[in-house]
Amino acid sequence: MARVSDIAIDLGTSRVLIYMKGRGIQLNEPAVVAVDRDTRNIIAIGDEAEKMIGRTPSNILAISPLRTGAIVDFDLVSTMLKAFVSQVVGKHFFARPRAVMAVPSGVNETERRSLISTMFDVGMRRTQLIHRSLAAALGAGLPIDSAYGTLIVDISAGVTDIGVISTDRVLVEDCVKVGGDAFSDAIIRHLRRKHNLYIGERTAEELKINLGSAIPRTEQTYMDVTGRNLITGLPKTMRIYSDDITEAVDEPLRLLTEAIQGVLEHTPAELASDIFEYGILLTGGGAQMFGLCEAIADALKVPCSCAEDPQNNVVVGCGRVLENPTELKKYLNDGRNRR
Repeated sequence: MARVSDIAIDLGTSRVLIYMKGRGIQLNEPAVVAVDRDTRNIIAIGDEAEKMIGRTPSNILAISPLRTGAIVDFDLVSTMLKAFVSQVVGKHFFARPRAVMAVPSGVNETERRSLISTMFDVGMRRTQLIHRSLAAALGAGLPIDSAYGTLIVDISAGVTDIGVISTDRVLVEDCVKVGGDAFSDAIIRHLRRKHNLYIGERTAEELKINLGSAIPRTEQTYMDVTGRNLITGLPKTMRIYSDDITEAVDEPLRLLTEAIQGVLEHTPAELASDIFEYGILLTGGGAQMFGLCEAIADALKVPCSCAEDPQNNVVVGCGRVLENPTELKKYLNDGRNRR
């Protein structure tokens, strides 16, 4: 009987990524579930559920069961995780693979144990957890076993994990509830306040991706969006420019910068000196915003760069542990399921 390959999972606030040993990333879908309010029946999961956001009848709710780095509906998270893992692995009750998983930092210990139990139910022989900052650093190819200090800022949808890593450990860390969702929410509030235009989450996400900029662009870009005029209550199409988005994201950007500064202030002097020399590395989907590195570097007077393929760094780091278990197993927590 052929052995089923082990898997690595990045259970993110906005997306779930699954890496299979020897095959790379096999799944990348939104962490969204569409559910019937009355019966609690699952209507759709992942891509199909995301398409329903803002377009469902009143009895169907399309939601993200993880928000701001925490689980808001564990049953939906469990159902979603089972569906995604089964999609990649199938049902193998005799050849049970192992799993390495990175979870949002806001997930508490009870929820972590429950997630491991869920993985056992879906067919995993053993599930071990890894710190998100370590996984991101491994995925970015950083030599985290050295004595030099490295500052990783992993900007996901719900939260940003900030960690100073040295000699295989996260020595100083913080988690701030500022991420991609906070930038999107700031855009919604700004357009409502400045232009009396109400837009939905999907439109705000499109504006953030297409026009988002942490610093003023040399050449203005624009996008025509349709929302609801808050004065007349009627649909309205308006041209939004990149400078509008730069103005909108100023507040969450300031909070993010202050959180990074707070971690630097609590970092031992020798490690802080390393960081001021070698700089900050941004990972996560939110790191891709135009000008973000420049804005952080300018505010903190510390070099700042973005990792290659930042959205996949965490799951690739988990995958590296699968590919090199003898060398890298030291980064794992003991998540053995005991039944």
